[in-house]
Amino acid sequence: MVYATRGLVDTLLRMASDADPESVTIPVAVTRAGELPDAGLQDDVPVFTHFYMPGAGNSVGAVFGMDLGTPAGQTQGRFVSHPSGHLGVTEEDDLHEVVFVAAPPWDGDAFAAFDRRGRERDLTVLDVEPPEEAIE
Repeated sequence: MVYATRGLVDTLLRMASDADPESVTIPVAVTRAGELPDAGLQDDVPVFTHFYMPGAGNSVGAVFGMDLGTPAGQTQGRFVSHPSGHLGVTEEDDLHEVVFVAAPPWDGDAFAAFDRRGRERDLTVLDVEPPEEAIE
């Protein structure tokens, strides 16, 4: 089972819709359910809650060939949009442990989770808010 927050799913769908007819690829990260008091899951269950802006760190990446916009080892998943309408993993997709895919009409019925081999995973969208983060 893969868990994601409603806010994350809605945001990813909006970003895909805004980019259409271009596709987007966005790294996504988890928060443990223990930090989400209303999740109703065991504390150690990962819930996808956050994304990293696509393109962050691109100027440095273009020079040094490194993705500095996403902390190394910090993302357990990837979101890809398929404006062509294909709701599945393709050979062109950047793969991760979990790959979220969306297709037009950019709604919850056209959003699914897959493993890196392209097998669909059960997805539960939770109506919970991730904890607020602050720079200290």
